[in-house]
Amino acid sequence: MREVAREYKRLLPLALCAALAACSFTPRHVPVATPGKVKTVPAKQGGGYYKDDGPGAEIPVGLDNVPDAIPRAEPLHRAANRPYTVLGKNYVPQTQVKPFRQEGVASWYGKKFHGQKTSIGETYDMFAMTAAHTTLPLPSYARVSNPANGRSVVVRVNDRGPFHAGRIIDLSYTAAYKLGYIDNGSSKVIVETIIPGASLPTPIVPPAPAPPVAVIPPASDEFDALALRLQREEAAAATEHGVFLQLGAFANPENAENLKNHLARDLEDIADPIFIYSDGKLNRLQMGPYPDRDAAQQVAQKIRDLLGNAPTLVFR
Repeated sequence: MREVAREYKRLLPLALCAALAACSFTPRHVPVATPGKVKTVPAKQGGGYYKDDGPGAEIPVGLDNVPDAIPRAEPLHRAANRPYTVLGKNYVPQTQVKPFRQEGVASWYGKKFHGQKTSIGETYDMFAMTAAHTTLPLPSYARVSNPANGRSVVVRVNDRGPFHAGRIIDLSYTAAYKLGYIDNGSSKVIVETIIPGASLPTPIVPPAPAPPVAVIPPASDEFDALALRLQREEAAAATEHGVFLQLGAFANPENAENLKNHLARDLEDIADPIFIYSDGKLNRLQMGPYPDRDAAQQVAQKIRDLLGNAPTLVFR
């Protein structure tokens, strides 16, 4: 027993030395992470993006190297360039590409619209060089300049908006990033139309025939059941009688659906559903019904406070 104790005392210092040596060991080479195709975006503190419409958790690397849109002559989308009304304001889009210059505030739209349809039926890509404008012909091209830092970009205008008072253009995430106002959310800009090649007007081509109305199949899972229920509720609201708020009126159903998506973000603090009421000629974006005029006017005032313009009251 005494021999075991003596052996333990002899080995203990050696064990302690080994442990200390292991703790103080520093490797000569530290591996470096290889850059990937996306980078993580840190969470904004205290809000940051408008209505939480930020860039998403990850964005592609190399946005500085994304080339500007290349202007080319394109036939205009006939239906998307018809006159329309939003929040009591009439818009008359240009029906030919011509010189145009405008100064005002630009904003940008991101993840809440990424992958959705634009007013001309294309898929919105927040990482492409595109923009939304209320009256420029669709599609067309424009140079957008930021006088605060001297930067400018060329974008393809393929969407309608913004419909917030005081804003003249909505840029994609990448276009706003290259102009240097992502973190601010908006910036003063100068918008100038680019006429591809000659200054001749671009002809308007007739729209493609409307596809037949599809019959909604029975819901096969929970997601389909929810979509079916919402569509039925929307159709039921459109057939009710009472006082409604009309947010917009369009000949083109895609413009109506596009505005519905935009206002769903801007008016998310108002719980009333937004639906499209169509009579075969116009596609009207409405909210309601409300029990009386006073109730409808209270909601209309909330919308005015949020967007700067108020919807009109309609009765059915």
